[in-house]
Amino acid sequence: MLKSKLRLVISLIFILSVYTCIDPYTPKLSGYDSLLVVEGIITDSNSSYTIKLSRTFKDQNITPSTVTDATVFITDDIGNNEELLNLLNGSYRTDSTRFKGEVGRTYILHIVTGDGTAYESEPCFMQAVPGIDSIYVSKDQRYINNGTKNQEGLSIYVDSKQGDDNQYYRWDYEETWKFKIPYPKLFIYANCEVIYQVPEVKDVYCWKNGISNSIITDYVYAGQSGRIVKEPVAFIAPEQSDRLTLEYSILVKQYSISKNEYDFWDNLKKINATASDVFALQPYSVTSNLHNLTNPNERVMGYFQVSSVKQKRRFISFNEIASMRLPNYHNPCVRYEVACVNPFIDDYCTEFNSIWRTYTQTNNCYFIEPMFRDGSLLDKLVFVRPECANCQLTGTIKKPDFWVDL
Repeated sequence: MLKSKLRLVISLIFILSVYTCIDPYTPKLSGYDSLLVVEGIITDSNSSYTIKLSRTFKDQNITPSTVTDATVFITDDIGNNEELLNLLNGSYRTDSTRFKGEVGRTYILHIVTGDGTAYESEPCFMQAVPGIDSIYVSKDQRYINNGTKNQEGLSIYVDSKQGDDNQYYRWDYEETWKFKIPYPKLFIYANCEVIYQVPEVKDVYCWKNGISNSIITDYVYAGQSGRIVKEPVAFIAPEQSDRLTLEYSILVKQYSISKNEYDFWDNLKKINATASDVFALQPYSVTSNLHNLTNPNERVMGYFQVSSVKQKRRFISFNEIASMRLPNYHNPCVRYEVACVNPFIDDYCTEFNSIWRTYTQTNNCYFIEPMFRDGSLLDKLVFVRPECANCQLTGTIKKPDFWVDL
């Protein structure tokens, strides 16, 4: 998620440098600097942590170049030193059997690139975070198209438990949903005289996954209760996807962050809010907590995140969704019912065989079933796009270990 936000920041700066209020011009970019981009988080969860390194880019259509020749290690305030494994794709990973973040410890990220340039993060203290008290949903609406259209959907909210001195929070989430393909493959076509039914129809029900792509932060005023109430973490427009057609699950993760990190995310949100208008406010200064040890004037993009984490899962059943009377999702899949020009001639089989080859081989469609006239005369062949008949093309048939059918 961080990389996509930084991509937008860099693209916005580029756009603002290209356009003036009067005439566009093409700037000379010979002085363009390739800046180091760092993204990664360590928590107190029992898992491996990954630090990703890349370089900035001139054009949003260019794939960022990864940094594959660095040495990356993490130190703490009691002298521990953990070197991360170089996965040779721009990612560097800790060993979960040797290293785990601990509440109350302070961590520093160290990076030495292949040319010997050394980077270091500010000391980052891992603060405890209260648990999530509840996740609940309600029918809601939001305005889209610059406030000209009202869209109904499902809002998901979080309440936290009472914290100690927690003031700044961040959330992200993982979502999983069960869906059904609209047109399963019911028959197999050998030729127009041999069409047999599939003995066991598979790949009808599948699961999809997604992650949050927005920045979700909030704070409580100093001296007040550290409890967050009714924090909106997600909005789902049911007519735009198949998320709410059968059953949906969301795993919300809650972090306690520092004031500096809160400012970092808040500035990214402000840039995102104005990115669609090149004549809006000037880009905010997005301050990283990383710096070049030998050249302090060099900018570094990204943020080394350190936080305790608490998480909670919520399932939403079809009945719960149906009771809200939300707009329905209309699957875009289309049935192609193709008839023979003249099924009464002697060689109509040849034409049906040709139709089958054209749609399955040339048009890359799936044959799903035949249609008959008068109960026995083959009348039409029915085809659909592959993703409409095989749910594994957009999801997986493997039920997640945590899944509970409601």
